[in-house]
Parts: sequence; C-alpha cells; structure tokens
Amino acid sequence: MTRTPPTRVTRVRCWRWHRNPLRRHSDVVEAWIVLATWILVVLGGAFAGTAAALSVDSAFSARRAQVHAETAVLTDDAARTPPAGSGYEDGRVWATVRWTAPDGTVHNDRTKVFPGAPAGSRVTVWTNHSDRLVSAPLSTGEAALQSALTGVLAASSTGVAVWTAGWLVRTCRMRRRLSEWDEEWKRIGPEWRNFSSGGT
Repeated sequence: MTRTPPTRVTRVRCWRWHRNPLRRHSDVVEAWIVLATWILVVLGGAFAGTAAALSVDSAFSARRAQVHAETAVLTDDAARTPPAGSGYEDGRVWATVRWTAPDGTVHNDRTKVFPGAPAGSRVTVWTNHSDRLVSAPLSTGEAALQSALTGVLAASSTGVAVWTAGWLVRTCRMRRRLSEWDEEWKRIGPEWRNFSSGGT
C-alpha cells in the first residue's frame, strides 16, 4: 500500500495584495487599512514629534531672550541652615541682594543663595525687562534635552492614537464581515447539509 505524502502548506506572504481565488474585496480593504494605518503612524508621529520639539525649543529660546544675568551682592549674612521644609527645598536659603541695572538704578530683592554666605558675596541673578528677579532659564543643553524628550513623547502619543484608531476600524470591519458570514451561512447552510446527506 502506497502512502500518500502529507501535503505541505506554504504560507504566502502579503497574500491580500496578490490576485488569488480566495481573496475577497474585504481582504483588499483590510490590507489598505493596515497599510494606511502604519503610514500614518510613522508620518504622523514624525510630524507631531518634530512640531512639538520645535515649539518647545522656540519657547525656551524666547524665554532666554527675555531675561538677562546680573551680578548682585548680599546685603546681609545668609542663614547658616535652611529652614525645615516640606521636601521641595533645594538646600538654599532666602537672602536679600542688591544690584545695579544697566540704566544705573539700584534694586533690592530676595533670592536664594547657599547657606552661610557672608554679606558682600557676589551672586548671579536673572532679571526681566522690568528689572524684577526671575528664575534662571534652562541652559542650551537642558533646553535641547527637554525639547527632544517632548518630541519623543508627542511622536509616541500620536503613533499610539493613530494605531488605536486603525485597530478600531479594522475590528469593526472584521465584526461586520463575521456578521455577513453568519447571515450567509444561515442562508446556504441548510442546502449544504442536504447536499452532504445526499438529499435532493
């Protein structure tokens, strides 16, 4: 008795893009949905990430342009120990400083300095166009890093959102296709059973 060798099943890659008797219109539509989803994930993510990074970098550049550094001096000795805080303190203490603006006017204000700094110590402070003390801007390196991280986060979020939308569309189409198959089987199922049992 001759044994029939087992049939080897070959998996065809990208079968939805090739003409074959089993390919349906829904398969072609699904293939286009998958392709469009991945294109939008890549391009949309890249565009969103780049736009976000450029926007953040522009904001940091504008912030640096609006402030400038001044050299100030302590008017009194700084406290030797920082006050007990809630955990958000940076180890520095508040002290009064005096500086001379570019127009020659003298200003006094409070800023943070290292504990124990004696009166007359020079510190760098940052002022705005109104000669008011403001927080120091991010350095160029820090701004670049923050912009890059923002861009990566925006690109990832956009990619996930687009992929989720494409997955939902594909899932809805699959459910519709299964519903159509169910309806079609209800229609031809009895005929198939009659044919299989030898009925006429």
